[in-house]
Amino acid sequence: MAESTKKTENDKVKCKIVIVGAGMAGLSAANHLLKNHETDFLIVEARGRIGGRIVSTKIGNEKVELGANWIHGVLGNPMFELAMANGLIDIVRVPRPHKVVAAMEDGKQLPFPILQEIYEAYVCFLRRCEEYFLSTYSPPDGINSVGAHVALEAEIYLSALPPEERKIRQLMFDCLLKRETCITGCDSMEDVDLLEMGSYAELQGGNISLPDGYSAILEPVSKHIPKSSILTKHAVAKIRWQRSKCTDNENSNNPSNANPSVVVQCENGKTIVAEHVICTLPLGVLKEKANDIFEPLLPNDKLEAIDRLLFGAVDKIFLEYERPFLHPSVSEVMLLWDDRGLLEEEKQDINKTWFRKIYSFTKITETLLLGWISGKAAEYMEKLSSAEVAEVCTSILRRFLNDPFVPAPKNCLRTSWHSQPYTRGSYTAMAVGASQLDINCLAEPIIQEDDPSKIVIAFAGEHTHSSFYSTVHGAYLTGRTAAQTLLESKKNEKNSLSLSCEDTSDLSSWIQGISLN
Repeated sequence: MAESTKKTENDKVKCKIVIVGAGMAGLSAANHLLKNHETDFLIVEARGRIGGRIVSTKIGNEKVELGANWIHGVLGNPMFELAMANGLIDIVRVPRPHKVVAAMEDGKQLPFPILQEIYEAYVCFLRRCEEYFLSTYSPPDGINSVGAHVALEAEIYLSALPPEERKIRQLMFDCLLKRETCITGCDSMEDVDLLEMGSYAELQGGNISLPDGYSAILEPVSKHIPKSSILTKHAVAKIRWQRSKCTDNENSNNPSNANPSVVVQCENGKTIVAEHVICTLPLGVLKEKANDIFEPLLPNDKLEAIDRLLFGAVDKIFLEYERPFLHPSVSEVMLLWDDRGLLEEEKQDINKTWFRKIYSFTKITETLLLGWISGKAAEYMEKLSSAEVAEVCTSILRRFLNDPFVPAPKNCLRTSWHSQPYTRGSYTAMAVGASQLDINCLAEPIIQEDDPSKIVIAFAGEHTHSSFYSTVHGAYLTGRTAAQTLLESKKNEKNSLSLSCEDTSDLSSWIQGISLN
């Protein structure tokens, strides 16, 4: 345990700050506390490892990401700066050529000029959706989701074409919308709020992958945190917090527990008494268990915000082969499913349709493919065996490549983020009816009613950053902000370090203020 943490009983300890979760937000918070000479903290982590949704593993000789895939953007991204400072990015790495083919269910390929045409139109439609966030324009009547708006734009765009030309282009639009559900983290783009589409701030520089895996970034983030300050396999069962100083509790008459505001009880029997908690529980866990974990209940506005926001499942399917079978020049096969030709009862039977949500297979190496799947289809896929998933994927590839000799994979590895009890999904999205106000509400710390300077619970995690939700850098920044909020509440000095990461209304000013120190 941290140096100043005192043991009181075999199953009870006390410290100043408890950090719930050792994902990027929790580690970032701990790091920031240490840099400001605050050592009296403990991190409790449910899993047997740190990193949360950052998980790298090996398939054969290849490093693959089961969770977070990329550093999203370069300019102003603390993850990129941290990776660069620690030599984790290969700056001379030459990207491989990316040739995409789009295949239909009968094995025919969409001509590349049409693929390019529809992709460019789709990007334009998506940009128009994003513009509503910062403009005074109103969308057409009855259109409140990204999916509905793109569908309307596509219908207008294709209306003058002959039926057959319209159909093959519509298949491409449908495929790109499925891809977008994996990027956004939802079941359907009909679930995503149109007016909030532009609330996500995209940093410039593209997506960067780490040659040694994203998990490599955990070492520089965690290396200064004492191992004794991280308690793994400590799933939190209860967070008991005080609304006011005068609230009676089991520690109120014990002078050795001065100013206790929170009692954190773990499922393994460990109890931690503390002054403050930094809660980094994922939104999916909050959706499922907030009413059970927090005592008393969180304020109604927070519970309503948790309910309004979206936390969907996005999963990956890795297929490893004994030999290559795709043409060496092809890097991705997009799957143009004709879902519009299905009967209504077929559409409702997820047992018969889940695999139609796989929008493409991407070549990682000549013998390793990656497929993505999201939403209810991903949740269903998680219940199947790896052998069943591999068999279905083989059937898909044979069908779309029009090649009955596509081999079965020797290994199938798929993720199961929705089934994982400590995530219950993948990342945050703006559901229809949700807004940045909900994220700001979640990010707001809980203070004692009779002492406005006393923060009881601070919140962090990607779901608490109103512009960088769904990203690792969003988690990192909110962890740092939560830690700084606690430090400032203690110091209460005008000249204390101010990290206004959550105020992204002036993004350029925020970027200039980024520092890893």
